[in-house]
Amino acid sequence: MLDPVAFRVGPLEIRWYALFISTALILGIVLALKEANRKKISEDFFLDFFLYGIPAAIIGARLYYVFFRWSLYSGQPSRIIAIWEGGLAIHGGIIGGLLVLIVLVKKRKVMFWQVVDVLAPPLILGKAIGRWGNFINQEAYGNPVSEEFISYFPEFIQNQMYITDQIGSFYRNPAFLYSSIWNLLVFIFLIWLRRKEFVISGDIFLVYLLAYSGGRFFIEGIRVDSLMLGPFRIAQILSVVLILLSLLLLIFRHKKGVRN
Repeated sequence: MLDPVAFRVGPLEIRWYALFISTALILGIVLALKEANRKKISEDFFLDFFLYGIPAAIIGARLYYVFFRWSLYSGQPSRIIAIWEGGLAIHGGIIGGLLVLIVLVKKRKVMFWQVVDVLAPPLILGKAIGRWGNFINQEAYGNPVSEEFISYFPEFIQNQMYITDQIGSFYRNPAFLYSSIWNLLVFIFLIWLRRKEFVISGDIFLVYLLAYSGGRFFIEGIRVDSLMLGPFRIAQILSVVLILLSLLLLIFRHKKGVRN
């Protein structure tokens, strides 16, 4: 098993998970500001959004995770703030960030769809990077697999995917890897798509929701550490809702010829 601590500065531990998340955030900010300049949208708006939106997204992602895993934290409430241990749910992060974005959009009178189009590619790229933090923490893994199956992956993945949990010690399907690769492919597709003439405002964000949710639905099906609502995987429920919503909005907005 890989050491989750990247390095230490005196008594301070810097974990790989935090480094991956920080890298994703920094890269996302750079890409978003570059695209904002290309679209002639105020950099100040995005800087303000990042200032307030990133903390809100992290808080939202953590609270969402803790809510559906309350049995793990009810007896140890001090661990709720221990995000370096992992446990950030993307859907909660999106909710937190969107709430801040909606307030800023109304206050600054900026076009909502233009803004989310700028944010969608950095967001999905951040997910691709962040999954490697899950890898280090042995999160987002799948069902038990055979040694023959896991042997097709690099040795460092094989070693890290030998996991002991409540069902025993087994090699696990590297669901984090499938998610990371899928998110990277979606990012590349969005970068290609946003240069096309037939694209209208809002398309990039809606295609992001559609593609991410489609991949998440299937990948979630092999995970064994999903957040659950009774017998149902919460991420799969939300994925279906977001797929239908994004499809309907894409069809409606193109049919109406909406531009903003």
